[in-house]
Amino acid sequence: MTDIPVFDGHNDLLSCLWEDGDFSARGFFEGREGHIDLARARAGGLAGGFFAVWPPYDAKTAPDPKARERVFPPADVDVARRATLEQAAILARMSRDWPDAIRICTTTSDIRAARADGAIAAILHIEGCEGISADLTELYLYHAAGLRSLGPVWSRSNVFGHGVPFLHGTSPDTGPGLTEAGQRLVRECDRLGILCDLSHLNEQGFWDVARISARPLVATHSAAHAICPSTRNLTDRQLDAMAERGGLVGLNFGTGFLRPDGVKNPDTGLDVLIRHLDHLIGRLGEDGVALGSDFDGTTVPAALAGADRLPALIEAMRKADFGERLIRRIAWDNWEHLLERVIG
Repeated sequence: MTDIPVFDGHNDLLSCLWEDGDFSARGFFEGREGHIDLARARAGGLAGGFFAVWPPYDAKTAPDPKARERVFPPADVDVARRATLEQAAILARMSRDWPDAIRICTTTSDIRAARADGAIAAILHIEGCEGISADLTELYLYHAAGLRSLGPVWSRSNVFGHGVPFLHGTSPDTGPGLTEAGQRLVRECDRLGILCDLSHLNEQGFWDVARISARPLVATHSAAHAICPSTRNLTDRQLDAMAERGGLVGLNFGTGFLRPDGVKNPDTGLDVLIRHLDHLIGRLGEDGVALGSDFDGTTVPAALAGADRLPALIEAMRKADFGERLIRRIAWDNWEHLLERVIG
């Protein structure tokens, strides 16, 4: 147990519950395989975070995981709409039926109240907007249901833009950026107070958002391209642009985005996370770095194989002489302050 609470920039719990057919989220409350359940969250100090809705890909058309160029085909829109609705409904039911354990938050005042009450403060996030039409009809419905963060694309193309494929040893500049519909989506997110996540956008999409949006530039779960040259990571030029806008990066725990060799290997030490944090702090400043685990969505170091292991990362930061004030910023305060500027 840690005395420092953690606000996490990304987890895929909802899509895992959905894929398991656990629409009541029984596994979250009673225990489940994977990285997050209620007991482990409480044990590790996970007191808030972004809960992602993610439309799945068709396993029959997915690229070979061992292929160097992992390019995912577009999602089936009908499946994506159903998955988006049903996964968002899982979180809505959790928040309605167990508000003492977890609750959807739409403002930073809600986040502070949930933390004071001992409930997990959940931000509803959509990762890949295949479940939203080009005319944005569904966006307003999800906003009314609590949506306060979205990534226009996952690592595939859709009506809004082009996501980066999972490549190693190359630039995130992998193709065209936002479509006209994507540009409208970003503008409407600005107007509604919805965070626009840069994590899966390619570089051209990143610069499109930087040009269109007046909000801070945010990547909820990414890492430093200078250390691990994955297309999913951010170059120093991108990080510098984010710093100029008072932006923030939540550090992804995925070993394939951390290790210089890009290998998904749980036998990876926490020192590589410290290297990324040091680099990000050097580019973004102490206010621009937070955590974005990608729990339940990727291969993480064995030392962080569950939300209950978060104190190990806190201790690793202490051993690296980060200092208590900086650790608290990275673990919680920076997300809270960023969200206050975006969602209110």
